[in-house]
Amino acid sequence: MPKGRVTTYKRLAEALGVKSSQAVGQALKVNPYAPRVPCHRVVASDGTIGGFFGQTEGKEIQRKIKLLASEGVEVEGNKIKDFAKISYLF
Repeated sequence: MPKGRVTTYKRLAEALGVKSSQAVGQALKVNPYAPRVPCHRVVASDGTIGGFFGQTEGKEIQRKIKLLASEGVEVEGNKIKDFAKISYLF
């Protein structure tokens, strides 16, 4: 997925042919190559941040927000601003 864009756990699951978006989240939380393999670009279907490294609040979520911001993705109130414009379909 390109910098400045995000996708959702659900869309990623569909692209992989997996029925569970939670399974995608579980796989991403153990990504040993983050952030080079950009799991921080995957968010919840409603545009909220979702999780990062198994956390849904605190230091890791702030890190995810900073990574997204460094790529030009704006976050307001724990939600992607202009989500419809930057979400990515596979």
